[in-house]
Amino acid sequence: MKVHLRYFASIREAIGTGSETLETGAATLAALRDELIARGGGHAEALVRGRAVRVSLNQTMVDETTALLDGAEVAFFPPVTGG
Repeated sequence: MKVHLRYFASIREAIGTGSETLETGAATLAALRDELIARGGGHAEALVRGRAVRVSLNQTMVDETTALLDGAEVAFFPPVTGG
């Protein structure tokens, strides 16, 4: 399936791009994250397990157990603190 990925803030900086389209066989967002980590480089650095990363599916906040949908927009971003 094909998904559209968006990266924000420090994740975008580490990966070097704000978006990309990816062909994947991942069934869940967790599997997609693992696939991206396996690429190495900036993807591994920004999305490594143990690092707090928020994820949305089609502009709705979800957890990584959520099923991935063909044509979906998946966004990764670090937690945001405000004040």
